[in-house]
Amino acid sequence: MAVFLLALGAACCLGLGFVLQQHAAQRAPKGDLLRWRLLLDLMRMPDWLLGIAFMIAGQVLSALALSQGEVTLVEPLLATNLVWAMLLARRITGTRLGRSGWIGVAMIALGVTAFIAAGQPQGGGPGVGPLRQWLVIGTVAGLALALVSVARRLPLFEEATLLALAAGLLYGLQDALTRATFDLIDQHGATAAFASWQPYTVIGIGVVGLLLVQSAFEAAPLRMSLPALTAAQPLAGIACAVGFLGDRVRITPAALAWQSAGMAAIVVGVVVLGRHPALPGTK
Repeated sequence: MAVFLLALGAACCLGLGFVLQQHAAQRAPKGDLLRWRLLLDLMRMPDWLLGIAFMIAGQVLSALALSQGEVTLVEPLLATNLVWAMLLARRITGTRLGRSGWIGVAMIALGVTAFIAAGQPQGGGPGVGPLRQWLVIGTVAGLALALVSVARRLPLFEEATLLALAAGLLYGLQDALTRATFDLIDQHGATAAFASWQPYTVIGIGVVGLLLVQSAFEAAPLRMSLPALTAAQPLAGIACAVGFLGDRVRITPAALAWQSAGMAAIVVGVVVLGRHPALPGTK
């Protein structure tokens, strides 16, 4: 139960933080897109700082959830951050949730329930060699880099979506490496863990992901970026967890069918909510 509460609390803080950050980022100079100067400009905006405070709280809560539960369990719960973002955006825009909003909320809730119930995520699987670990990490990082490269050649609206996808992939990888860091602490102690590369990679990914997210928020309205970010993070996190952390899910045909249906429902719900008029749609 603690893992569920921590993950849902993290999702709440992340969703609120994303809305506040985008509200500030849309006022930043367009010339700062994908430049570190963008973060310096945003630091002068109180609403962005408040959004960052919420995001940090969300990251701390998600790290605590990951320290006690498997990535394959926590990631679907973090996908509910869009629901909380909708609630705040609704307050800002004064738009009612309506039928499409409730359908999106229901799809995400049912998808999370179906995936967890069918998959029964567990940790403690056999370890993998360094080659497989770096292959998974390199694949995710390479996909993110490719998305950023393609995004630079597209109009701002399409660029925002691809930048958010890249950030979501990196955040999923970050979650998996956060879990790996806690595993190292449990097995070898904090001193040995912080002498390894994982915790510093987590920090580095977080900084790069922050730049990508803020650039996506600056480039286009929230509905063009947040759904992509929210959908990509759990998919990447689960793939990394199964790929090199030893997380296991049930692999019977029926279980796989329900897990696939659950993840599909989450993605569809995210897209439906992402197109809801409550999310800011004007610059």
